[in-house]
Amino acid sequence: MSLLILIAGILLLLVLISGVKLNAFIALIIAAFFVGITKGMLLPDIIKSIQEGIGSTLGSLILILALGVILGNLLSDSGAAQRISSVLIQSFGIKRIKWAMVLTGFAVGISMFYNAGFIILIPMVFAVAKSTKQPIIYLGIAMASALSIAHGFLPPHPGPTAIAVIFKADIGKTLLYGLLVAIPALLMAGIVFPEFIKKIEANPPKGLFQNKTFTEDEMPSFGISCITAIIPVLLMATATISELVLPEEAPLRPILGFIGNPTTSLLIASLFAVYVLGIRRGRKMQDIMDKSSSALSSATMIIMIIAAGGAFKQVLIDSGIGTDLAAFFETSTLSPLVLGWLIATIIRIALGSATVAGLTAAGIVQPLVLSTGVSPELMVLSVGAGSLMCSHVNDTGFWMFKEYFGISVSETFKTWTVMETIIGVMGLIGVLVLNLFLS
Repeated sequence: MSLLILIAGILLLLVLISGVKLNAFIALIIAAFFVGITKGMLLPDIIKSIQEGIGSTLGSLILILALGVILGNLLSDSGAAQRISSVLIQSFGIKRIKWAMVLTGFAVGISMFYNAGFIILIPMVFAVAKSTKQPIIYLGIAMASALSIAHGFLPPHPGPTAIAVIFKADIGKTLLYGLLVAIPALLMAGIVFPEFIKKIEANPPKGLFQNKTFTEDEMPSFGISCITAIIPVLLMATATISELVLPEEAPLRPILGFIGNPTTSLLIASLFAVYVLGIRRGRKMQDIMDKSSSALSSATMIIMIIAAGGAFKQVLIDSGIGTDLAAFFETSTLSPLVLGWLIATIIRIALGSATVAGLTAAGIVQPLVLSTGVSPELMVLSVGAGSLMCSHVNDTGFWMFKEYFGISVSETFKTWTVMETIIGVMGLIGVLVLNLFLS
């Protein structure tokens, strides 16, 4: 019965989001009520579960989201992102320009939302294609694959960070393992796959890009730009490594743990960026804060959808559906890592949103983490990989790629959808291989 209720809840989400075109936040709340009522929960308990789900999800996430948005805005608005891109391209040359695009997307994507990174880097893709005479799609897929991998696997991005909160996974370890899993996925999706789609021609709308292109004097140095972008990663990785190599009584360990906390590391990076990319370069604090406030406003819906996903997850747990499903799958021969990936894939295909797919799948398989003893960090990555699978017409990323490059729906399936699926499959393979060494 619990499985049928869950399927009905997911189908309801599909109808509300894809059919009725209802906002994902409202749809998730309605689905949460539906699951709670059909499972026999008392109405006051459903309300309590929704409130607790929102509170527990955003309580540990809101600062990370807000600071991540501010940092990403500072990188783009100062010209630091453009500097990183231009130096990498100059360093790699025309023959290896695809590697430059991959590394550029990855470097920018670590600290930036996918949509923001895509919009910032896409003008550069067209400029590079024009100057190097390389196919636009060839370079665009290389860049987009790196952004997508960072978005799906690596904290402090909202998706993997929110899933880590649900599984109670160590965010530093998740980042470290995520980097290992990202390498083969990046090679296959960003380096190998573009070779097969070079003949597809892009026809971007004329006059589409009017974003400012920074002059040499307007951009910060490459060193400052790169350091600012990777400060959160360096601090979190240092904290994780310290836990592995330093004894618990070492006085340096709690200090590094505090500095490497996602919130603290992002705050440090943001303050560093405010000074070196803003004030030191002659910008007024009021102007910097106005731009940051505007960026935060644009991220409001992302935060609300994450909150609603947390509410849906909590109702699944409090209603007993999660426990029932865990008992149902106890006799299954599928690894929890494969099961989490499969459920996330199914929801991704049904709903389109990677964030919703990841959060919903995490809520469903959460009891399995405790009952099987599987690594919660690897569960974050397997669910994250599944949430990237098979992007199609119900995903905004699908349409963004199609419209910016001016290609047909069928060509978008051949490029964008295949790329996302390669990332999802390689992500699962990487997680399973890594699990062999950790178990």
